Amino acid sequence: MAISNQTTDKVREQVDIEEVVNDYVPLKRKGQNLWACCPFHQETTPSFSVSPAKQIYKCFGCGKAGDPIQFIMDIEGVGFTEAIRHLAKKYGIEVEEENSLDPADIQEYNEKESLYIALNYAKDFFHKNLESGEGASIGLSYFKERGFDPATIEKFELGYSLDGWDHLLNKAKGAGFEESNLLKAGLILERENKPGNFYDRFRGRVMFPIHNLSGKAIAFGARIMTQDKKQPKYINSPETVIYHKSDVLYGIYQAKQSIRQTDKCYLVEGYTDVISMHLAGVENVVASSGTSLTESQIKLIKRFTDQVTVLYDGDDAGINASLRGIDMLLEGGLNVKAVVFPPNEDPDSFARKSGKEGFRKFLEKEEKDFIHFKIDLFAKDAAEDPIKKAEAIRQVVLSISKVPDPIIRSVYAKESARLLGMEEDILLTELNRQLLKNQQKSKPSKFQKEADSSPIEALLPGSPEEENIKIQPRSFKEERELIRILINYGFEMVSEEMHVCEYLLEEIKDLNFSTPIYQELLGHYKNALRQGLLPKFDYFLKIQNTKIKQEVIDMIAPTREVSKNWETKHQIFSKRESDDLSETTYKASLKLKSAYLKRMRDELEEKIKLAKEDEIDALLTMHMELTQLKSQIDRELGNVVPSKN
Repeated sequence: MAISNQTTDKVREQVDIEEVVNDYVPLKRKGQNLWACCPFHQETTPSFSVSPAKQIYKCFGCGKAGDPIQFIMDIEGVGFTEAIRHLAKKYGIEVEEENSLDPADIQEYNEKESLYIALNYAKDFFHKNLESGEGASIGLSYFKERGFDPATIEKFELGYSLDGWDHLLNKAKGAGFEESNLLKAGLILERENKPGNFYDRFRGRVMFPIHNLSGKAIAFGARIMTQDKKQPKYINSPETVIYHKSDVLYGIYQAKQSIRQTDKCYLVEGYTDVISMHLAGVENVVASSGTSLTESQIKLIKRFTDQVTVLYDGDDAGINASLRGIDMLLEGGLNVKAVVFPPNEDPDSFARKSGKEGFRKFLEKEEKDFIHFKIDLFAKDAAEDPIKKAEAIRQVVLSISKVPDPIIRSVYAKESARLLGMEEDILLTELNRQLLKNQQKSKPSKFQKEADSSPIEALLPGSPEEENIKIQPRSFKEERELIRILINYGFEMVSEEMHVCEYLLEEIKDLNFSTPIYQELLGHYKNALRQGLLPKFDYFLKIQNTKIKQEVIDMIAPTREVSKNWETKHQIFSKRESDDLSETTYKASLKLKSAYLKRMRDELEEKIKLAKEDEIDALLTMHMELTQLKSQIDRELGNVVPSKN
């Protein structure tokens, strides 16, 4: 059903841009306008402006602009009609319908609304079960044992699913819900080999509703209450059209106001961690719910604050496994700190044990910025082992390189050098090397972009597009050689624990191939690995592409062959590349890196020729660093290094 023009007009008249935007990002007044870091792209300096007088927003970084309705459409990823409904609900405006929507739009809207209604019906059903005999003795007792008071149970709308096959199913059908709708919502399952026979997904579990930003239940997490080892301890709702777990943070609805007010977000792992921290008076907390942190979740945090503190259980293995999340947070433009709890403690247990005041004091005292946290983490192992210390330095530098703000990067580098007891220049050299590596990975050269977007035939002999190619990539032969080694020896062992392909793919993971045909062959190789295959050359000959087949044949066919008599009769033995695959693969990767550095340096020289006077010094510095890196690789290869090679 379409929304009437009268409803739309009322929404336009009553909404306030400041109130609408402030639900998502904290605004700060500067002059007549309000400013924030843009919620639509990553930035460290606010360029997102809101004009209360004009009722508009404008980002001077990414160009996003509009009125309150457009803002909701952009931020929530919804259409015009859903944005109007969202704002009408916020301002208590009655929605009047008209019969003019496209049938497909009506179907999509109705499907989403039906899922919201079903899931929120289930939420209320589970919550009310806490008043039943079974729910009170099992579910409510569990919550009380954990110290959850009635207000907190209400706040998070906790519940219990009765231990039976069809309690929710029968209750919902009695209320008019169709089985197909309950199935789409992930509330029931269909028995295998028995079409049309359904049963409850959640049985005998305490229920944790997962809310979206507006407070609607969109999914559930559920913990089993029995000791049945055949059943997983926790199960979650499946993904639906309204629930994508990578976009959701548990507790964000209950935490968003506190996050804005404190300008900080605590990040934990589980549902009970969040709830226990609320009980301890710390409400600006969300959980990734046991999943790896995603870019969407990071952007969700950044809507409300740039400050995030990650809370880690007192378990070294768990901490090391979660370190990637810190780098992702840094890359997302957030300022990251960390707190580690004592051994065998987590936020839930420690909050209950230490009490409100003790818990909050612990957080304040133990909070460290990510530099001190990472260095302390590696300090024990690195103290007596130079190799481990070098690796610790690389790990710290890798994290610093993720920070988008160059000033903050510089401060972190200086502090890291001091804490690690090393010369700042050495650390900066390593940092610059990593930055160049990151830049190459995220921003390929102009030629690379053109080559990547061209058809494979564009760089092959006899192609009709050949006349349009003015530049042949200098890494052409090195890329070909590396693919040749992959196809011929990728399945061989380069060490006791590693295949040739594993080594080479790790070494080149940050490089973008310039030549489309080799990029496509590399893609086929990786696709085979994803399918569990360790491909040999015959795998590639089955590909329905004549030019790829020809290229592979050229790669596997030997260019020359040593006479058998050379060894058997004359006892003269020639060294083959397969005799020492370790050296062969190592040199192939170095040659490719050297070629890439040379191309980057050549491109930089062209920029220098056209640069303005105030840009030349920075470009020359970068040119010198590229030359030094290339020289180091060439020395490793045993090449004679002239002044400009």
